[in-house]
Amino acid sequence: MAADPDVTYPPIDVLKPVAENVWIVDSGPQQAMGLSLPVRMTVIRLNSGDMWLHSPTRFSPELQREIEAQGPIRHLVAPNVAHWTHVKDWQQACPGAVVTAAPGLRERPQVKSSGLRLDRDLGQTPPEEWADEIEQTVITGAAGFHEVAFFHRPTSTLILADLIQNLEPEKLPFGTRLFARLTGVQAPDGKAPAYLRLLVRRRRRGARYAISHLVSRAPARVIFSHGKWFDRDGTEQMRRAFRWLLRK
Repeated sequence: MAADPDVTYPPIDVLKPVAENVWIVDSGPQQAMGLSLPVRMTVIRLNSGDMWLHSPTRFSPELQREIEAQGPIRHLVAPNVAHWTHVKDWQQACPGAVVTAAPGLRERPQVKSSGLRLDRDLGQTPPEEWADEIEQTVITGAAGFHEVAFFHRPTSTLILADLIQNLEPEKLPFGTRLFARLTGVQAPDGKAPAYLRLLVRRRRRGARYAISHLVSRAPARVIFSHGKWFDRDGTEQMRRAFRWLLRK
């Protein structure tokens, strides 16, 4: 029997430079609802020298040392209700790091029972530690869905979690490939999966305003958590990926 394809983007669990003071860490496969998914963390070194970790992936001492060679880990960011499961391991290894989470995450029973400490919630106004460099925008949907998008001004890099997924079918096992096709997240036409589009459309006016604002920032690249990210033509790719929301 043929082995399943590798859904990840090797090398995994190491820093990969993207732009000045911006890295990604590809990891996985992440198992969720019977799916096998690639997953990605974004790492930024702030002007202060502190390291900012968006949607932390699985922890390893080797990866911690690699990041801390660039600066102390001070910020762990959980950008939506799904991207928090590895934060506790990083919190235990980096007790001085502040955990900042999407609105509503602290109310989820799984989070309460996990023992994860959430220090503060994300809003439209960034904390002072990164306000001079990173903008943030809250996109809200129905059923308590929130995702916080981040725009790194010095490099024109937009950072999302699940609002765009772009899964390459040739890298996926059958079940995940079928999921990608049925939910509309198959590369090269990646977008939010159908169930998230439904939730966001329920708050269409506010979401359209938020996404229009992000497009207006003219991102050079768009990094997100699952699949092949947009390393060029970021603004055009954003318009395409969100045409389901932006078109009249």
